[in-house]
Amino acid sequence: MTIPATPGNGPFVDLHMHSTASDGSRAPADVVRAAKTAGLVAIALTDHDSVAGLPEAQLAGAELGIRIVNGVELSAVEGEAETHLLGLHLRDTLLLERELESLREMRVRRARQIVDRLVGLGVKITFDDVLEQAGVGALGRPHVARALVADGWAVDTRDAFDRYLGAGRPAYVAKEQLRMPDAIAMIHAAGGLAVLAHPGAAATRERLTSLAALGLDGVEVKHPSHSPNDTNRMRTLCEQLGLVVSGGSDWHGAAEGPRTIGMMQVPEEWLARQDAHLAVIGRAPAA
Repeated sequence: MTIPATPGNGPFVDLHMHSTASDGSRAPADVVRAAKTAGLVAIALTDHDSVAGLPEAQLAGAELGIRIVNGVELSAVEGEAETHLLGLHLRDTLLLERELESLREMRVRRARQIVDRLVGLGVKITFDDVLEQAGVGALGRPHVARALVADGWAVDTRDAFDRYLGAGRPAYVAKEQLRMPDAIAMIHAAGGLAVLAHPGAAATRERLTSLAALGLDGVEVKHPSHSPNDTNRMRTLCEQLGLVVSGGSDWHGAAEGPRTIGMMQVPEEWLARQDAHLAVIGRAPAA
């Protein structure tokens, strides 16, 4: 589902979107076409631990006149807490792909362990069922959830997480850990900006100051999970700490319910600020 841009209120961009290269339900080119229908002028494709969808998205973007920002979403840890980190404006995706291969291998190991736990609970599901849901995408719990739904073990993906896959549930398996400094360094090595994804109320001054000292470049200020107060507070903190602002729908495709492409109405000017920041720090925006 998409929403058309409102005349006179754009142009807008969406800097957090997923495709079948990870756990989205639409191919990269279809994501770009949906963005065109929504009236967006630019998007970032930010698949989990994968940049495999970027070439297809770039071709579609060139055909349709939409700018495609090379992106990725990584899962890292701060202490014991898992944190999502967006890499935007990636230039050397081949270098990053070598690093991401080991992360995808971690995902496969985790998915196998989850299936083993489900089988131990009497749930008749196979690893092949999960692979069928993932296709060529980087494996994740949403693919296990979709397999549970397809095989009749859950009503929908939320039910699958609530009963089996969420933290503290009987088939939950924690991820192998990528430390935050290493995740930021991976993104910088690829020429990108490291942007803290959907931090919400956890985006305190102390936390952002600490992450900025590690090299964090920006914060995803606009996200469907954020309250208006969170958004306003984070914008102010970013201005005070010299961090760039970003935003997006975190769209995964047709099964997203009320979450729609472009729903956060991120102004194109925010993307221009990111371009300017890249120039200042000596990492020119990708052509």
